[in-house]
Amino acid sequence: MPSVRLKDRTVIPVSGPDAEHFLQNILTTDLDRLAAGEAKPGALLTPQGKILFDFLISRAGDDAFRLDCRTDVADDFVRRLMLYRLRAKADISKQEQALVSAEWDTESSASQSDSGSVIDARFASEAVRRRYGDPAGGDRIADWDALRIGAGIAESGSDYQLGDAFPHDVLLDQTGGVGFRKGCYVGQEVVSRMQHRGTARRRVLLVSADRPLPAPGTELTVDGRSVGALGSNAGIHGLAVARIDRVKAALDEGKAILAGEVPVSLSIPAWASFTFPEQAGAEEA
Repeated sequence: MPSVRLKDRTVIPVSGPDAEHFLQNILTTDLDRLAAGEAKPGALLTPQGKILFDFLISRAGDDAFRLDCRTDVADDFVRRLMLYRLRAKADISKQEQALVSAEWDTESSASQSDSGSVIDARFASEAVRRRYGDPAGGDRIADWDALRIGAGIAESGSDYQLGDAFPHDVLLDQTGGVGFRKGCYVGQEVVSRMQHRGTARRRVLLVSADRPLPAPGTELTVDGRSVGALGSNAGIHGLAVARIDRVKAALDEGKAILAGEVPVSLSIPAWASFTFPEQAGAEEA
């Protein structure tokens, strides 16, 4: 059972009698659908619908949650949560020595009684878990990145920048990170409009090449025109956030898609429900 310490992750506990109501009203994740023993992705958005912070959220007991986020933005995340808390009876803190690890190729029934181990619901298989408070795990972060990239799971910092992406761009609508049946939350109007009008054009795609991919951030181009940008990669495989209408036009016309000077193939993750648009090449409004 491979496992790896995720040293760049921090846990923000939120607890108290109003904790669930408070979080439900500001985060994209629908906590009514968050079961014990699972971690779902989510985001706190700007009023314009862009991702301000991304995280995994799981239950940590009665009226208690853990927000698993990037260490480098944890302090800012805590301050923003404090700003929204107002008079809600919810305690918000940051675990200074939080131990977060990921493990995979586990049996789906494993660790069900272990409150510190939860299923990572972003993955189609229940064989990927998140573990909290246990120092076990190796240091080969490349193994985790390869697993995540192969599954089409994007993360901020590696694949997109906070403040620069909508939830649909990074597939939060596909991985359970957006509740479309819950009440209002910050940025909800923009996200709902994008969902109901089907206007999402930027999407995370799988990237493959015949030789090693260039550095993250490298532009993807067709005839010198940008169609997206390369995210994290593991050798000849990677992720990209790209305009699916422009990618479809390139595929229809048989044009090469380049990451820098490297020809690449782009595809939709097999588990995702969206498709390339029938009418390709439409410009953004």
